[in-house]
Amino acid sequence: MQLKIEGLHCDGCVRSVTRMLTAIPGVDRVAEVKRAVERVGFKAP
Repeated sequence: MQLKIEGLHCDGCVRSVTRMLTAIPGVDRVAEVKRAVERVGFKAP
C-alpha cells in the first residue's frame, strides 16, 4: 500500500508511520487500511 504523506524522506520515517498505523486497535497490517478505504467506496492509491 502506498500512502502519499508529505515529509517522508527516508525508510526510517516510513517504518515510524507503519508502526503507528499498526498500533491502531484492529489494524494488523497496513494493507488492511487500504481495504477498509476501498470497502467504503474510495480509492486508495
